[in-house]
Amino acid sequence: MQERTIWWEEGGIGLIDQTLLPGRYEHIVCATVPRLVEAIQRLEVRGAPALGVAGAYGVALACRRALQESPDTFRQSVQKDAGALRSARPTAVNLAWGVDQVLAAVMEEDEPVAAAELARSLAEALADEDEAVCRRIGSHGAEIIPDGATVLTHCNAGALACSAWGTALGVIRSAVADGKDVSVISCETRPLLQGSRLTAWELARDAIPVTTIIDSEAACLMQKGEIDLVIVGADRICRDGIFNKIGTYMHAVTARYHQIPFYVAAPKSTFDPSQTVGEVVVEERGRDEIASFSGVRTVPDGVPVRNYAFDATPFDLVSGIITEEGIITSPADHPWLLP
Repeated sequence: MQERTIWWEEGGIGLIDQTLLPGRYEHIVCATVPRLVEAIQRLEVRGAPALGVAGAYGVALACRRALQESPDTFRQSVQKDAGALRSARPTAVNLAWGVDQVLAAVMEEDEPVAAAELARSLAEALADEDEAVCRRIGSHGAEIIPDGATVLTHCNAGALACSAWGTALGVIRSAVADGKDVSVISCETRPLLQGSRLTAWELARDAIPVTTIIDSEAACLMQKGEIDLVIVGADRICRDGIFNKIGTYMHAVTARYHQIPFYVAAPKSTFDPSQTVGEVVVEERGRDEIASFSGVRTVPDGVPVRNYAFDATPFDLVSGIITEEGIITSPADHPWLLP
C-alpha cells in the first residue's frame, strides 16, 4: 500500500474512511476542526502515527479557519481548536505530540497569514517524515524476521495507522521487499475488528499471505508451533510499559510462556518518559461497540460491559522495541525512558 492515508487539500484534510473498510474504499474531507475531531473519535482515522499527522494537519486547518476572524483573536481561536484536538482521544500520545509540534511554532509567529503558511508547511513536513520514519523502522525490523517466518500481529499497525508504509506491518513489508518469504496471522481484534477489516485488507492488497483468526485462537496456534514471532505497534510507551490495542498484553504473556519473541514497532514520537502506565488515562469506549454487532443485540439489556480500548504490557515481556534509530533490546534500561 503505497498511497498516503491522510493528506492536505484545499477543501480541508483528506483521509481514507477506515470505518468502511473492507467493504468500501472511500475518501472523506474534514473541512473543520470539529469534523476532524469527530473523525478521530469515530475512528475514521486511527493509529498512533496517523493521529500525530492528523493533529498537525488539524492545527494548520485551525489556522486557516482563524484567518477569517480578526487578527486579535487568531491565537486564541487556534489554541482553542488545538485543545479540542489534543483531547479527542486520551491514550495515544502521538495526537498531542503532533498538535504541539505545529502549535508551538505558530505561537511564535506574529502575523496570522505567516503563521497559517508555516503551520501547513510543518504539517506537510511531519507527514513526510512519518513515512520516512516508518521505512527506517521497517528496515531495522526486517533483520529480525527469519526467512519463512509466520508473524502474529494484533490490531492494525500498517499504512492505515500512519501516513504510509506502517510500523509493525512496515517491518513485514520491508522483510518481503528484502526477498524473505513471510506470512502473517492477523488477529481480528475485537470489538471493532481492525485486524480482520484493516490489516488483512492491507496485506491482501499487497499480495502478502495473511490468515485472520479470532483473538483467542492465538494461544492455540502458539501451542501448535505455528507462530514464529509476534510484532505489534504501540500507542504510548511509558517508563515502565507499552500501551497498545486491548488484547496485546494477553498475546505477550502467552508468547513468553511459549518462548516466542515479542516485538513492538514504534517511532520515538510514541515514547512518553514523563509517565508510568498507572498515570495514563486509558480510553473507555461506548457500550454499543460490544453490546451489538451489525445491528444485532449481543448483550442483554441492563448487563454492563467494560470496553477499554488499550492495555499495558510491561517491558519484561518485550523482546525489543523497533524504532527508526534501531532496536532497543533492554527497554527498561534505555535512557529515552528515564524520568
